[in-house]
Amino acid sequence: MRDQPPFADLRAFLAWAEGAGDLARIPDRVALKHEMTAVELAALRQGGPVLRFDQAVMDNGKTSPMPVVANLFGTGARVAAGLGVRPAGIPDLGEFLAALRSPGQVRGLRDALSRWPMLRAALQTRPAITRRPPAQEERLPDLTALPVQTPWPGDAGPLVTWPVVITRPHGTAPGDLADCNLGVYRAQVIGPDRLILRWLAHRGGAAHHRSWMRAGEPMPVVVALGCDPALLLSAALPLPEGVSELTFSGVLRGARAEVAPATDVPMMIPARAEIVIEGWVHPGETAPEGPFGDHTGYYNAVEPFPVMRVSRITCRRDPLYLSTVTGRPPDEPSVIGEVFNDLTLPVIRAQIPEVRDFWLPPAACSYRMAVVKISKRYAGQARRVMMALWGMLPQFSYTKMIVVVDEDIDARNWDDVIWALSTRFDPGRDTVILRDTPMDYLDFASPLEGLAGKIGLDATTKTGAETQREWGRVMALDPGHEARAAAILAGLK
Repeated sequence: MRDQPPFADLRAFLAWAEGAGDLARIPDRVALKHEMTAVELAALRQGGPVLRFDQAVMDNGKTSPMPVVANLFGTGARVAAGLGVRPAGIPDLGEFLAALRSPGQVRGLRDALSRWPMLRAALQTRPAITRRPPAQEERLPDLTALPVQTPWPGDAGPLVTWPVVITRPHGTAPGDLADCNLGVYRAQVIGPDRLILRWLAHRGGAAHHRSWMRAGEPMPVVVALGCDPALLLSAALPLPEGVSELTFSGVLRGARAEVAPATDVPMMIPARAEIVIEGWVHPGETAPEGPFGDHTGYYNAVEPFPVMRVSRITCRRDPLYLSTVTGRPPDEPSVIGEVFNDLTLPVIRAQIPEVRDFWLPPAACSYRMAVVKISKRYAGQARRVMMALWGMLPQFSYTKMIVVVDEDIDARNWDDVIWALSTRFDPGRDTVILRDTPMDYLDFASPLEGLAGKIGLDATTKTGAETQREWGRVMALDPGHEARAAAILAGLK
């Protein structure tokens, strides 16, 4: 499925971007505190290139010897490239991943041979172990050596924003990579050897932490910075439970992930990461995290989260520090979310076949609202689709509004959606309201933290028992007349 070369590490991806004229080196002195955020967001909103800040200014006024890379996935084209394809290849990649996730019955030799790419992709999920990883070429003294941004004026302090946090459950061995979890969790710097790891209760890292807490033992943790794009995007993908992001990255990369034993904790590390932070999370040790600007466009509340005691930091020679900014869309996570939207559509259709399109508007914080186009065949079908979506993936349990429309509506066109709501939706009949359901506690509109309502709006044409009135007929011109009109108007130019 790939039509891009494998990117073994972040440097290979940056070289590709620079060769395409899609990387800008910024020679100006730019402050890590607040100022860099303004540059990053301005570039993203212009569809700009990857940024490399060669003179990042620390809080003490000194220039960091470590360049800062930002806006890595600031365009959909770069997200697609990180997945190994051009933008036009995203739907096909989605179909491939859906088939890999749930392969059908093999029907004869020809069918078996046609599945060789799928088998090859599955084999590439097996990581390769190396004993001399580039990520351990040098050692850093402590966290003060890293050019960590303080993104927003109301933030509590420096925040590591692109950390790939690697954990494993209690009772597993370091080499049991299938049990590892990779997550992109916010990491607040609170000292030269302390990080606060903000993982929510439903995330894999939190589940692993609970298993070590029950055993009363400290949990080994690795935080990898500046990973290759396949590993970064695998850590961000909503993969099903039980699928290791580390092993799955081989499918996206088109090559096996390289891993190596950590130097100070019983864990495996991504061998080609730019920087690797090793340490321990001890039972019951927490600290107040935040406030920080979040993807909702608001500052989140201060809450206790686990503290990681850093025991060692290793890096490549001349390491790069990868950063990003999270805020009200558009931001980098919302750009990634748009691509993931199309990547996930085939998975949705495999479970809910009547779905024709599915759109998570980026302005709705990527997943708070969904518009679903269906091929409607029977009364009550729109409500069934709503319920199926809310229960399909953990992320969709945070989607608090679903609008269902017919096949003649462009689900990604607000004018079409509003017209359908205005002419096919009755508030008293076509509204589904659920109470006391799971919700992202960062949603300040919810009455209780982590618990809120959901609403479904059925904007489809009503049929059968759904209505007692004759439904209206949609007005439309003869296509031949529309083509004739276009030809006449073209002749006037």
